[in-house]
Amino acid sequence: MQMMILLAWRNIWRNKRRTAITISSIFFAVLFSIFMLSFQNGSWGRMIDNALSSYFGYGQIHKTGYWDDPGINTLMEYSQEWKEKSKKIKHLKDLVPRLESFAMASCGNQTKGVMINGIDPVKENALTKLSGKITEGKYLEPDDNTVMIAEGLAKQLKIGVGDTIVFISQGYHGVNSAGKFVVQGLLHFGPPDLNKMMVYMPLVEAQHFFGSEGLISTLILDIDDRSNLPKIISNLKSQLDPAQHEVIEWEKLVPNLLEAKQAKLNGVYIFMLILYTIISFGIFGTILMMVKERSYEFGILISIGMKRKLLAMVVMLEIILLGMAGVVAGIIGALPLVNYFRVNPIDMSKMEKGMDNMFDQYGFEPIFPTSFDLSTFVSQAIIVFVICLLLAIFAVWKIYRLKPVESMKN
Repeated sequence: MQMMILLAWRNIWRNKRRTAITISSIFFAVLFSIFMLSFQNGSWGRMIDNALSSYFGYGQIHKTGYWDDPGINTLMEYSQEWKEKSKKIKHLKDLVPRLESFAMASCGNQTKGVMINGIDPVKENALTKLSGKITEGKYLEPDDNTVMIAEGLAKQLKIGVGDTIVFISQGYHGVNSAGKFVVQGLLHFGPPDLNKMMVYMPLVEAQHFFGSEGLISTLILDIDDRSNLPKIISNLKSQLDPAQHEVIEWEKLVPNLLEAKQAKLNGVYIFMLILYTIISFGIFGTILMMVKERSYEFGILISIGMKRKLLAMVVMLEIILLGMAGVVAGIIGALPLVNYFRVNPIDMSKMEKGMDNMFDQYGFEPIFPTSFDLSTFVSQAIIVFVICLLLAIFAVWKIYRLKPVESMKN
């Protein structure tokens, strides 16, 4: 077998120019496809991390039925067991509590529907970096009886830090909820919808306002790395009673984000399909020329007793080696390129003035890194290997149909 591989390797370099052109075309196809996939995966990974870490989290725990019909009456207890559970599950940093419900906010003659978020200020800031969104005023303390509101909401209600805002809502099990609070800080959110409706108050104060002491609507999963999420979700589901609690993954929380990512990746796959189709025709042309030029040689070898099976195997090895040479060169070329843009991501805010504001409007950082995922490199090697195997079938078919006398005459 070693002798056959050596013979196949020498044969492909008998026509150096053609071999160099074929390997170069495979090299650039592999290089471009790896970089494009890495760039798309890395960029969307960064966008997903930004979106999830800003509010939703990578997963949420609710009382069963809350996600299908969210309401102030579908709450669950926030016991000491929940506070300790994160210490028992590997890769789960914390469970961040929230009490979320809607209310009417009023100041003077201005009224607006808002979403009140009762939070643990320390845990919430560790998850969403909420203090970094403050544009005026100061961040909440756990025992405050004040609120922070989105700056877009503040403009609509024509209020600022130090002013009083009134909330009216329906509390737990029909309790009338009403209260007035001093605005302690203003927050800026990228997405316009959030910037016009978000209100934050300490969890204890929110529980008192809604008449739901000791209850919460949501527990947000704060995890160390997105890749560990399936293990964490599986561990949580095994410990929780599905009749009492439901665990919702981020794909269900923000399905539009996942659909947008898949749509973009489909575009990349179409480009790769076109790229590899062109490469396939290039390799096929090389095989056609090789079989045609060497038909006299094949006829002599078969005439002197060489088995067609061995001859077909050598030719197949030549084609596979040709493809693998291009793949290896492409992977070697892609490794430093992908790693460089992983460490030094593309920053769109430095490329064009105002670009950072456009991305900030949707809550994303204008930074696009690549993803250094070995599976991306391996998948390209497999694709080219399969292409070479399929195209090699033509050469094998020609060898088995070859008539030695006719091939030597021609």
